[in-house]
Amino acid sequence: MALTDYRLGAKAIARRHWWPRGWTLLALGIAAIFALPVVMVASAALSPAGDTWRHLSETVLPLYVTNSIILMLGVGIGTAVIGAGTAWLVTMCRFPGQRLFEWALFLPMAVPAYVLAYTYTGLFDVAGPVQGLLRDLTGWAVRDYWFPDIRSMPGAIAMMVLVLYPYVYLVTRAAFLEQSVCALEIGRTLGCSPWGAFWRIGLPLARPALATGVALSLMEALGDFGTVQYFAVDTFTSGIFRTWLGLGDPVSAAHLAALLLVAIAVLMLGERYARGSARFHHTTTRYRPLPRLALKPVSAVVATLACALPILLGFVLPAIALSIWALGEDGMALGPFLTYARNTLTLALPTAALAVGLAVLLGYGQRLGLSRVGRVAIRVAAMGYAIPGAVIAVGVLVPIAGLDNAVDAWMRRTFGVSTGLVLTGSIAAVVFAYLVRFLAVAFNTVESGLEKVTPSMDAAARSLGRSPLDTLRRVHLPMMRASLTTAALLVFVDVMKELPATLMMRPFNFDTLAIKAYELASDERLPEAALPSLAIVFVGVIPVILMSRAIAKARPGSQSAGS
Repeated sequence: MALTDYRLGAKAIARRHWWPRGWTLLALGIAAIFALPVVMVASAALSPAGDTWRHLSETVLPLYVTNSIILMLGVGIGTAVIGAGTAWLVTMCRFPGQRLFEWALFLPMAVPAYVLAYTYTGLFDVAGPVQGLLRDLTGWAVRDYWFPDIRSMPGAIAMMVLVLYPYVYLVTRAAFLEQSVCALEIGRTLGCSPWGAFWRIGLPLARPALATGVALSLMEALGDFGTVQYFAVDTFTSGIFRTWLGLGDPVSAAHLAALLLVAIAVLMLGERYARGSARFHHTTTRYRPLPRLALKPVSAVVATLACALPILLGFVLPAIALSIWALGEDGMALGPFLTYARNTLTLALPTAALAVGLAVLLGYGQRLGLSRVGRVAIRVAAMGYAIPGAVIAVGVLVPIAGLDNAVDAWMRRTFGVSTGLVLTGSIAAVVFAYLVRFLAVAFNTVESGLEKVTPSMDAAARSLGRSPLDTLRRVHLPMMRASLTTAALLVFVDVMKELPATLMMRPFNFDTLAIKAYELASDERLPEAALPSLAIVFVGVIPVILMSRAIAKARPGSQSAGS
């Protein structure tokens, strides 16, 4: 019996040592697959440049660089001012509507920038209702007055600021909620005004969070295609599309994608440096409810307007306009809409399920105690969210097209049969590109859910003879149901909104809601584009509300946080 017990113990020890190694190999395999698009873009960019690339570098490349820099500066300043300013107001002050603004300021995040661009073009263009009303009231002709051109660089910056400032609001409000009252009270006793306390204490303490939010906004702005293309603003992303689809030169498109990848890497390193070099710390671990400052009447009106305008311009007005157009006579018929919705579900549902499954495998492997190599591999696999969809599309299409051509050539030589393009332009290729892009969204959510499961639960299950997989199935997954649902929902919504990768990789005659909204708006059929755009917006509202509720409970020491 003792020998049997010893052998069973030896087997258990062997299994215990095998699990981390097996999961490390799994993480390395997934990381290698998901890093392939980036590697392909980099390797393709190292190939010899042709006449097309030389022509691009001599003519439009400086314009791409200049416009991208201007776009980044405008979006960075705008999102920082609106995001950090509104976060401080709703967190530290009391004024009419403050409770409503706490969660409503997230709503513009549900609106893709290209949908906002279509909406405001329909409202403010020459043939739109705003200029039409102006001419009716004044009797002016079109050439008798000046009106700002919405289809311009300032217009593109405004559209992106309105939908991207919630990234800054999200992280800076969380940082403000975590700040110690003691530091703020000391500043007030030393003579700081409310504005001085924000500028000299609150903002420095939140500087790493502010840098993170701005960096996320800039990554999204650099990867945007629908807005800049519709407004005729030439950036790297529009250049990639024009080179790939218009000129038919994947190598030159890969060169542009590599330059855009370098810009994203610089942003990521800058964000890491800003976060790592910050030296502003809390001096106490004691947290009390934040003493919200009651604003004077004039200041309260200003604060209310400052918080209401981003919501009105970024969500309420577009939602009303899209609803009116969608219900009008020129709106899209229900039959075609259901077809585009079905195509969208065909891509979004399997992507969400696969992303959550992979995230669980990687997150649980990390919980079992991966080696440093395994942990690095997981971070590599989850880095795709920082990479624009156009870059990922190029990185996926290049190897898949090469594989299809190689298989077709071999079948012709061996059997005299042509297989054609099996993977290129298939749903499987599009789903893979989505997984590369959005795995990080699911992984971060699942990782957060796993951290809430106390390690004693693992120990108890193992003491009862459960294997790691059985522990995952019987213990962790039931306890993580809310996190898994949230992760799937976030990926689902991101897939619905994704335009560049879908536009480049979709199967022939396979239109999604995002694709159809883009095509109809490009053809100036804005009322028809309203219904698919509205569907994308209102589905996106669900995770926005979930995030706002989670942030509201983030204050350390609060009852909600501690429960």
